[in-house]
Amino acid sequence: MITAIVRYRLPATIGREACRAHFARIAAGFGEAPGLIRKQFIWSERGVAGGVYQWETLEDARRFYQGPWLDGILARYGSYPDIEYFTTFAVTDNPGGNVTLLPDDDQAQPERGEIR
Repeated sequence: MITAIVRYRLPATIGREACRAHFARIAAGFGEAPGLIRKQFIWSERGVAGGVYQWETLEDARRFYQGPWLDGILARYGSYPDIEYFTTFAVTDNPGGNVTLLPDDDQAQPERGEIR
C-alpha cells in the first residue's frame, strides 16, 4: 500500500468555504479512480490544500496524478502540486484500534525522498 500526500497553494481568491464547497462537489468522483483505497481532503489556513491518498500500488498513484487530474489542478490553482509518496507499513482504524500490518511485498516502492 502506498500513501501519497498532495499539496498545492491556493490562490488568494479561494478561501476555506470555497475550498470546502469544491471538495464536496468533487469527492464522489474519486470513487472511480482505479486502485484508490481512500482519500482525505485537506485544507490549511496557510492557504494550502490537497489530499492524503491511500493507493493499492505506486503505479496506480502515478497513473492518476497525470492527465485529467493534473490538468484540473493546473487550471484551477495555476501551479503544480507537490506529491510525496510513502510506503505504508501499518494502518490503525478507530474506534477499536484495529491494526492491520501490511505485507512486505515486491511492488515498486517510492524512491528515497521522492517528491514530484
